[in-house]
Amino acid sequence: MVTLKLIITMNRKELIEQIRTKKSFLCIGLDTDITKIPKYLLDTEDPVYEFNKQIIEATKEYCVSYKINTAFYESRGLAGWQSLIRTWNELPKDTFSIADAKRGDIGNTSEMYAKAFFQAESSGMSFDSVTVAPYMGADSVKPFLKFENKWAIVLGLTSNEGSKDFQFLPVAEETMLFERVIQTVSGWGTNDNIMFVVGATRGESFLTIRKHAPDHFLLVPGVGAQGGNLQDVCKYGMNKDCGLLINSSRAVIYASSGEDFAEAAAAEARKVQNEMKLILESM
Repeated sequence: MVTLKLIITMNRKELIEQIRTKKSFLCIGLDTDITKIPKYLLDTEDPVYEFNKQIIEATKEYCVSYKINTAFYESRGLAGWQSLIRTWNELPKDTFSIADAKRGDIGNTSEMYAKAFFQAESSGMSFDSVTVAPYMGADSVKPFLKFENKWAIVLGLTSNEGSKDFQFLPVAEETMLFERVIQTVSGWGTNDNIMFVVGATRGESFLTIRKHAPDHFLLVPGVGAQGGNLQDVCKYGMNKDCGLLINSSRAVIYASSGEDFAEAAAAEARKVQNEMKLILESM
């Protein structure tokens, strides 16, 4: 039986305060693959949870956010959902929690997805935010915005190879589809409840995105194992409030495959945080 933690949500002002206090805008991705964790953990009752718990304890002073990619948990059925709920309960109250679920469907279905990740009394979880796919339009996004002090993090411009199939299609003179998505979605909420996902490998595209969403936070995956450059992201994507959550998953959580995995993750997170500190001090 899982005992739910005290639910404390994080608003925009509090997130900015945490960035300034910790001198970090690092988000650590708990994309935990049971086949990649240290073998000795497989003898524990819940190996994925035990791995996550130790990673969180070792890295929490260096990051302001944790992002849990739910596919790594859903793929394991009931055991995976139990690991997911237990991991959510371990997330520190002073970190911004992200359910990276990439949901998006018609209105009543999206409302159920929102309840799954926002409504602890029914699902056992109350994340601060959830990633949302906007392809079906307002139906797929607005239900997430009905929840007070919760965020929809909408896919804006991704860094995967397949992004070229649709996101860069012209929809008007000198306007591409990803720009229209960001322009339109920005009008459905505010910078207090909407963020955008923008891949770190997009470099100067951040200038275009900041034209349409100057004050919104951007969740930026791809720094580290995927080859994104932190300096370029900050050069083109930062705003006066920082406005960035830089996600690093594999580079941190799999820094070591041995029994020192938590210490190695802490060292990697500390290294990134030190770099971020210098950037923030130069703003």
